[in-house]
Amino acid sequence: MISSRNGARVRARLAALGGYAPETVVTNDDIARRVETSDEWIVTRTGIRERRYAAPDQAASDLAVAAAERILESAGVEGAELDMVIVPTATPDHLFPSTAALVADRLGARNAAAFDLSAACSGFVYGLAQATGLIEAGIARTVLVVGAEVLSRVTDHDDRATCILFADGAGGALITRGDPEETTGFLAFDLGADGSGAEQLIIPAGGSRQPVSAGPAPTDGCIKMDGPEVFRFATRVMVESAERLLEALEISIDEIDLLVAHQANSRIIEVAARRLGVPDERVYNNLERYGNTSSASIPLALAEARDEGRLRPGAMLLLAGFGGGLTWASTICRYEPIAA
Repeated sequence: MISSRNGARVRARLAALGGYAPETVVTNDDIARRVETSDEWIVTRTGIRERRYAAPDQAASDLAVAAAERILESAGVEGAELDMVIVPTATPDHLFPSTAALVADRLGARNAAAFDLSAACSGFVYGLAQATGLIEAGIARTVLVVGAEVLSRVTDHDDRATCILFADGAGGALITRGDPEETTGFLAFDLGADGSGAEQLIIPAGGSRQPVSAGPAPTDGCIKMDGPEVFRFATRVMVESAERLLEALEISIDEIDLLVAHQANSRIIEVAARRLGVPDERVYNNLERYGNTSSASIPLALAEARDEGRLRPGAMLLLAGFGGGLTWASTICRYEPIAA
């Protein structure tokens, strides 16, 4: 599904960014003490050198609130001003209530609607599409989208194929109403899913298909992944999705100032960038420090790129996510921050 926003009378604006990573650092050497691997093996195959794990008393909502507070502070916006809180997550605090409802309450967003969004690693861009639709339809004026994950709780730490990848963190964006004559906003989205590949990246237990009360094996509550198939899917779908957006908007890849893809594997990002013709200096990658934080990875990367001076106001962005579902989601947008 591809949607161009060129005809919108109201523009959704990418107004603020923020992220939060837990304090506990887990290095490749730490993992090598538990499973048969090495720092060299992990770096060569994934690009990851370390990742962050949440403290025992931290859940997804705690990470989301920490990121959200940074976002709102940077924009000078109070929680009470929010109309909607969307939390893309694969690791919610509970099946219900939504993690978004808990986050909204702690932010003082008493009048905001709130819901979680399940699209795995594509979740942040799916959330941006939801926020854009709500704002451009006149339903909301100010929407907070915060991806938050505690993947360390659903990782089999004895499975070398997955324990080296997944980590914890939160990141998000404030999306506000903008005048179409002054705001570029989100030009187009490309969203999709292929459920035939569901088994390639899945947490089998915990839902109605295999309830925890049925007594599944402990590892059934952990991430299962067919790495080679996910790699092939990701490198193909990221390129195809981006090309559809560029064609629909009739713009060149040279007009993109920064490509920020889901931080899953450096080789995936490198292959996709090469096929799209994006030079290294216009690709942002912070995977080596944070690992795969699923729905939090793109906004965490955006916030860090901003802090490093790699993302400046007015920059045209290509954001591309892919993940369990199997899902994909891309958007081309301009970064138009508001200052506190």
